[in-house]
Amino acid sequence: MTQLADTPQSSSTRPITIADIVEAMADVVPDRPAVVTMDREYTFAEVDERSTRLTHHLLSLGVRPGDHVAVHSANRIEWVDAFYGCLKARAVPININYKYLHDELAYLYDNADCVAAIVAPEHVDAVRALDLPTLEHVLVLGEEYDAALAAASTERLAGRSADDHYVLYTGGTTGNPKGVVWRNEDIIRAALNASRFGAPFDSVEQLAAEAAANQNPMVLLACGPMMHGGSQWILGNGHVAGYTVALYTEPSFDATKVLDLVQKAGVHSLTFLGDAMGRPVAEAILAEPDRWDLSTLAAVSNGAAPLSEGVRDEIRRALPGRFILDSYGSSESGTTGSRIDDGSEGPSGAPKFGVGADVEVFDTQMRPCPPGVDGMLGRTGAIPLGYYKDPVKTAATFKEVDGVRWSIPGDFARREEDGSVTVLGRGSVCINTGGEKVHPEEVEAVLLRHDDVFDAVVVGTPHERWGQQVTALVQLRAGATTSEEDLRQHARSLISNYKVPKQVLFVSQVPRTPVSKVDYPASAALAQQLLA
Repeated sequence: MTQLADTPQSSSTRPITIADIVEAMADVVPDRPAVVTMDREYTFAEVDERSTRLTHHLLSLGVRPGDHVAVHSANRIEWVDAFYGCLKARAVPININYKYLHDELAYLYDNADCVAAIVAPEHVDAVRALDLPTLEHVLVLGEEYDAALAAASTERLAGRSADDHYVLYTGGTTGNPKGVVWRNEDIIRAALNASRFGAPFDSVEQLAAEAAANQNPMVLLACGPMMHGGSQWILGNGHVAGYTVALYTEPSFDATKVLDLVQKAGVHSLTFLGDAMGRPVAEAILAEPDRWDLSTLAAVSNGAAPLSEGVRDEIRRALPGRFILDSYGSSESGTTGSRIDDGSEGPSGAPKFGVGADVEVFDTQMRPCPPGVDGMLGRTGAIPLGYYKDPVKTAATFKEVDGVRWSIPGDFARREEDGSVTVLGRGSVCINTGGEKVHPEEVEAVLLRHDDVFDAVVVGTPHERWGQQVTALVQLRAGATTSEEDLRQHARSLISNYKVPKQVLFVSQVPRTPVSKVDYPASAALAQQLLA
């Protein structure tokens, strides 16, 4: 691939890319707030300039089109700089989970082939400890970063393509993180167009004209970490429509501070990642109903993890008259379905979503299932190219049916008589705890590294706040006296805290099938029985 031409981008020939949309918005609504934090507002013109300066600095380091650049930080305005700055350079921002420890980071950096990293100061030592021959540059946020941007050019660059890549790393359901590779135009149409209700568009210029004509743009709140695809997609959804995005930048989730930001920014749509965010916010409002002016808040959105019925009831009491907008999707499919919950239907069990003609439910022979029959959910149209450096998993997830390419991310679903789709859950044993995906085999492998552990299985069990908690069934070696806390401390030294079992249950034997594979259904049933 060739270097970008050092010439201004012509407004009449803009390709459909995330970077070009941001530049177009800066042209038509330069003074409109693009990002709002508790500290200050950043207009579209400022976001455009900051990211352009970063683009030039990355190019000066030798970053080339197609190169992968790690973004290793909690939420801050520099995350937005990095996201857009990389894409403007035709490089690819790689979302690094800053909760990861050494082995997890080493795998992710290596698998992603990162040549440069933009790193918050508190994570520099962790990056320096990695043995990564391909990582040539580490740009530390703070004085070093600010000086680099101040010295860089503000001139825009041309030469981008709708085929330029966007990569999202997801824990997924099969162990190690996987990089899902999208074309820029496809991710925009599949996941960043929901604020426009999926309305078709032909050009970047059309999007810019719509935004300029909208005198009352919405304000969306991205309170989850930008390392998660859901928060990146809220940012993109907002800016594709010319909206303002409120960015939560506290080091940890605090419901009162989230509500402070809702009030300050005049948020219209507040997005949760399941019960772990929904419950604390609802309880904070119920505890102090007069503390915040939430008059602008029109809707609550939810994605990544389902809201339990108990939390839905709390949200309705805390925010009467608001809709709860549920969305369903995955890193491999984009936004697949949505529903509006106004509380009129009562408890509904498995969530049911309205879907478009690009969604189907397939049986094991890749034939469409009739209504009422369970199968695997699939989506066609604008879908990813595949997984980075993994042709085997790519072939397993992205399948061609009668000449049409489909993404089959691994969710069980059922087509209903009215055309909607009920999502039944992951077709795997992945644990979703507060929006974080935990693969049992990874935690089992850590437990089995302890000298006193003979066998172990890890399952998800119900948890009031997190949806699921990580629970381990452990069979100790004969004569061993290791305690639950000993094993939790052992795990905590090797993997991120959210993966560490919240409870360890000692059993005489781990349930296994006749061919010695872990019997996950039996294990989950036993765990719930013991917990009860």
